[in-house]
Amino acid sequence: MPTFVHTTAVPYPRADVFAWFERPGAFVRLTPPFTGSVLQEPSNGIEPGSTAALGMGAPGGVGLWLGAVSGTVSGVLPERLRGLNVMRPQLRWEALHTELTPGRAFTDVMTSGPLTSWTHQHTFTDGPQPGSTVLKDTVSYELPPPTGRHWVLRRFEAELERVFAFRERQLLGDLRFHHQHPGQPRTVAVTGASGMIGTQLCALLGGGGHRVLRLVRRAPGREGEIFWDPSTGTLDAQSLAGCDVVINLAGHTIGGRFTAKTRDLIYRSRIPGTQLLAEKLAALASDGVPRTLVSGSAVGYYGASPHRAADHHGQRDSRALVETDPAGNDFLAHVCRYWEAACRPAAEAGVRVVNIRTGLVQTPSGGVLQMLLPLYLAGVGGPVGKAQWQSWIGLDDIAGIFAHAALTGSPTGPVNGVAPHPVTAEQYARTLGAVLHRPSAMKVPAAGPRLLLGRQGARELALADQRVSSDKVEASGYEFRHRSLEEALRHVLGR
Repeated sequence: MPTFVHTTAVPYPRADVFAWFERPGAFVRLTPPFTGSVLQEPSNGIEPGSTAALGMGAPGGVGLWLGAVSGTVSGVLPERLRGLNVMRPQLRWEALHTELTPGRAFTDVMTSGPLTSWTHQHTFTDGPQPGSTVLKDTVSYELPPPTGRHWVLRRFEAELERVFAFRERQLLGDLRFHHQHPGQPRTVAVTGASGMIGTQLCALLGGGGHRVLRLVRRAPGREGEIFWDPSTGTLDAQSLAGCDVVINLAGHTIGGRFTAKTRDLIYRSRIPGTQLLAEKLAALASDGVPRTLVSGSAVGYYGASPHRAADHHGQRDSRALVETDPAGNDFLAHVCRYWEAACRPAAEAGVRVVNIRTGLVQTPSGGVLQMLLPLYLAGVGGPVGKAQWQSWIGLDDIAGIFAHAALTGSPTGPVNGVAPHPVTAEQYARTLGAVLHRPSAMKVPAAGPRLLLGRQGARELALADQRVSSDKVEASGYEFRHRSLEEALRHVLGR
C-alpha cells in the first residue's frame, strides 16, 4: 500500500498546535478551495467516532474548471433555479476519526469515497528549537483499479503535495494570526456565517478559541444559533447581551444581472438588517459593557469611476482612494453609503463601529476569479478592460481583516479591505495566465460582461475602475498573508 508523508516545522509549542486541531474550524481552514468543499464539519472534533464529509472535485485543472463553471452558472441563474444543482461535479468523501492520543496524535480514515482506502495519521512532536513543533502527516492509501501504472501514482502524489502544501500554509498563517491577537477568548455573533467570507471567518475565529454564535433566519437547529428576521425586525436584544462583537456579513450576492428585483434584494438584504443590529446593540449600551460592531461594506462605495481631479498638466490624479474620499453616485455606491449609515445608532450609543469596504475577493469558490477560470483554463482568457484599477483581496486576508477588527481596539470607522498592491485589468490577466500556465492575451469583448451582468452590472462590477489604499488597516497592525496578486492566486489555486 503506498504511503505519503508530509512534515511541517511549526515555530509554536506543541500544546498550542494540537489545541488548534481540536477546535472548531480546523477542518474548514485546511480544506483547499481547489479540491472541493466541506459538506459536514466534524461532529465531535477529533474525538474517536467523530464524522465529517467533503465534496471532492476531479483532480487538477479538470476539477477546477468544472467547479468554476458550476459556481458561475449557479451565480447567474434566477433565484428559483439555484437549488436545482444542475451541475454537481463532486464526489462525497466521508471520514471517521478512529484514534486519539491527546497532545500527541490522532487518526482519521475514509469510510466512503472515491478511493479504495485512506488512513491519515497526524503526529506531533517537540521540535529542535524550544517552543517549536514538528507535525508529521502520514497517509496510507489505495487507489481504485486500475492503478498499476506508475504515472497514475505520480499524478496522485503530486495532487497530495499540492493539498498538503496548502494545509501547511494555512496552519502556519492561522497560528501566526492567533499569536498576534492574544487575550481572553471573545464571544462573536456573525450574520452571513454560511457565506463565502463568513464560513472562513467563523472557522478562523473558532481556531483561536473564540466562541462563535451564528444568526440564522430559520428555527435554530443547533447550539450557538440565534434566530433573527430583519424583514420583520425580529431579534431579541438579550441574545446579543453576552457578545463582545457582532460581525455583520449578511447580504444578497452582488452578481448576476442588475434587474429591478436584484437591486431591491441587494438593498433590502443589507440596510434593514444592519440597522436592526445597530439598534439592538444601542439598546444594550447602557449596561456599560464595551462592544464592537464590524459590518460589511465594499469598495463600490467610491463608485465605479471615482472622480479624481486633474492636476495642472491635465493628468488624472492616480493616487489610491482612502477612507475619507467621498462616495460615488451609482447604485452600488448608494447601497454602500446607506449600509454604513445604518450603523449610526450603535456608534451614537458608544459602540465601536468598523465598516470593512471589501475589494475583489480572490477564491475559486466565488466572485470574479470563479467567473474567469473557465475561460483561462480553456485557453481563451484575457483582460476585462485594460487600464482599469482592480483592488483585490485574498479570501484569507479579508477573513483576517474582519477578525482583526473584531479582536483589537482599532481601527474604527470605514476601513478598506484590500491588498496593498492593486493591479490594472491587464496586469490581472497576465498574472492569472502565468499562474495557470495559460495564454491571457485574448481581450474579453465588452459584450461579454454585459451578457452575464447586464449593462449596469458590467459597468459597476466587471469594468469598475477603483484603486484603493490599504494604509489604514496596515497602520492598525494587520499583517497581510498575501501582499501580491500572484502569491494570493498561487495559494488559492494550488499552483
